[in-house]
Amino acid sequence: MLRSREEAIVVSVNRLLAEKGFETMTMDEVAADVGIAKASLYKHFNSKEELAGAAMIRVLERALEQVDVLERDGPAREIDRLKAMTRWTLDLQLAGEMPSLPAQNSALRNALIANKAYLDRLMRLSDRLGAWITAAQSAGDLNAALPPELVLYTLFARACDPVLSLLKVSGNLSDDQIAEALISTCFDGLTGPRR
Repeated sequence: MLRSREEAIVVSVNRLLAEKGFETMTMDEVAADVGIAKASLYKHFNSKEELAGAAMIRVLERALEQVDVLERDGPAREIDRLKAMTRWTLDLQLAGEMPSLPAQNSALRNALIANKAYLDRLMRLSDRLGAWITAAQSAGDLNAALPPELVLYTLFARACDPVLSLLKVSGNLSDDQIAEALISTCFDGLTGPRR
């Protein structure tokens, strides 16, 4: 029961972070959304930073599972795996399941840096995607002149790209069109694919 309640809390936090962001989400909102007393929430998580950390760990675990799926059942070429992984993160955003965390919030950043479980998963994901990036660069599918770390951070940036939400709100494109356009600009640039 305890594990089930914590999972419900993390799911709620994940959604609230996606909708509102870290700054405006409150512990009161989380407790109300889950349907528990605020005091009960504090029995599971001591702070908003701890809640955000749990939500980010959950996203990283899901991302690592997706990497496993793509390696086992996905495309053979690493560039296509990277595109599929990027599509997966965009689909999570479009579904309101990707937390929106500020890059400049020092309290949250410090809490995440101090969270060993978060850092372990982040490093595992970075290493696995990094291997795909260097393989795609070796194959000539990604610009080999770019540092692999820059490519990795560019792909991570797609997971919190504000352009996605602006395009969604405009209503001019379907979710599929938004995802495909962002993947195209990410991998092909603004000039389009090379022939």
